[in-house]
Amino acid sequence: MKKRFWKNFFQGSGGKRFAAWQVELTSRCPLRCRMCNRIEYEEFSRGDMRLEDFKKLLPYLQDVAALVLEGWGESLLNKNLIECIRLAKREGPRVGFVTSGKGLNESYIAELLQVGVDFIGFSLAGATPQTHNAIRVNSDLDNLLQNIRIFQERKSRAKVIYPRLHIVFLLLQENIREVPALISLARDLEIEEVVLINLIHVTNSWQDEQKVFAEKSREGYENILKEAGEKARAWKIKLRVPSLSYEEVAVCAEDPLHNLYISVEGEVSPCVYLNPPLPSPFKRIFQGSEFYIEKVNWGNLFHEPLDRIWNDKKYVEFRENWTRRKKYFEERVASLWDRDKLKRFATDSFPDPPKPCQTCHKILGV
Repeated sequence: MKKRFWKNFFQGSGGKRFAAWQVELTSRCPLRCRMCNRIEYEEFSRGDMRLEDFKKLLPYLQDVAALVLEGWGESLLNKNLIECIRLAKREGPRVGFVTSGKGLNESYIAELLQVGVDFIGFSLAGATPQTHNAIRVNSDLDNLLQNIRIFQERKSRAKVIYPRLHIVFLLLQENIREVPALISLARDLEIEEVVLINLIHVTNSWQDEQKVFAEKSREGYENILKEAGEKARAWKIKLRVPSLSYEEVAVCAEDPLHNLYISVEGEVSPCVYLNPPLPSPFKRIFQGSEFYIEKVNWGNLFHEPLDRIWNDKKYVEFRENWTRRKKYFEERVASLWDRDKLKRFATDSFPDPPKPCQTCHKILGV
């Protein structure tokens, strides 16, 4: 998405220091999704964040607008998920997560309703079982949809609006033609918001071929999304659509200036894509070439205070790099009404993003 995802999706920071923290409660997952980087790595680490460690984060959450309890695993697998939500909500942030729905059942739904979780996103990879189940291997679309219906029924019976349920749909060449049908499905499920996302972390040739974005967007794909958009407007469903063409952005949608990611081990990173539970360096395919990226983390919040990590020299330099890009972009926009400034910007170059981010699709605005 071209705009800051977390800021837009969670309605801004509300004057708080951080717009969003993404906290990984587990790196375990029962699925074998074809677009996941665990497909390439047998050494993908698997573990849960302990409740006593999660409690170490609580003193900071008053400064966080939205807490996303999600990382590289399935959050429902952490036995302490409900208690983590309960404790976090006492500190004030909006709390939720995105899930495959694996492990969800009626009693779990009842607990999630009772604890007052604010938002839940359900990950779909197709509007039909044939497509979804083939991509999200070990998932069952019919079972997932049934659980969403139970959720909506229980909410209606209790006369509550939370959690807000939305669909997250990863666009691939194998499923993009089902997006209009996805909107129809959302209507049937009484889902008010659908978020389409692009494949960012690419690790093998199949994933690279499945990307739907390119230097110039494909007219056929644009038409599919246009049809979906018309359906969504007619049925008053909010549809978030990413760009299908490259357009370098000043600050990527993960917004490392206002957000951060905390791994299951407590490591603090600018975003989830820079600290996967893989050996370092990890492989990334970008623009058809392979790159090996060193994992990025600036400290461990289970053992160090936040200010020491946030003010680490390398972390400060990392953010200052993004700040320079943001300032350059803002000045360039302002120069459109000043010919002298416009001439200068015509010869100047956009400051490079931090090195680990130069080969990430997020920098292309997709």
